[in-house]
Amino acid sequence: MAASPVLAILLSFCGCLFWALGAHAQSVICVLNAGEIRGIVQFAQLNASHVRVSFNGSGIPHGVHGFHVHQYGDISTGCAAAGGHFNPDSVNHGGPDAPVRHVGDLGNVEADRHGVVTFIRDDSYLQLSGDRSILGRAVVLHADPDDLGLGGSPDSLTTGHAGARIACCVIVYAK
Repeated sequence: MAASPVLAILLSFCGCLFWALGAHAQSVICVLNAGEIRGIVQFAQLNASHVRVSFNGSGIPHGVHGFHVHQYGDISTGCAAAGGHFNPDSVNHGGPDAPVRHVGDLGNVEADRHGVVTFIRDDSYLQLSGDRSILGRAVVLHADPDDLGLGGSPDSLTTGHAGARIACCVIVYAK
């Protein structure tokens, strides 16, 4: 009988710990499926201020490609319908480590000579809920490298001069 209060406290603690961990384990995904290009982009809320971005892809042209979260999750008429980069703060485009950047500026991914991309980054601008939520928006993979806002092209401070949109997908809840 003396173990009952201890057991109750232990179970209560475990329940609180489980709830706290569950609150930060939210995950969303985006599945790329455009011609030869296939991949899964996963966003996992690590804590209140960081989201882990993981991208595993194949069939991607060899080289460096701009990689962004775009404003709209509408890809019904192709990637152009996704709008511009997700930019709720109305600031200039920048690299993922720049002090000023769009929320959607994830920088570049690199496809090896076999067309494979493996990318992992922890990001402090992205969120999976609230007014900066990326849920329901689109991920867009571009044909060219993102110049991170440093290239001097007319569109460097808006798009990173990353070129055509070669694949896109809508960010949705993961099961």
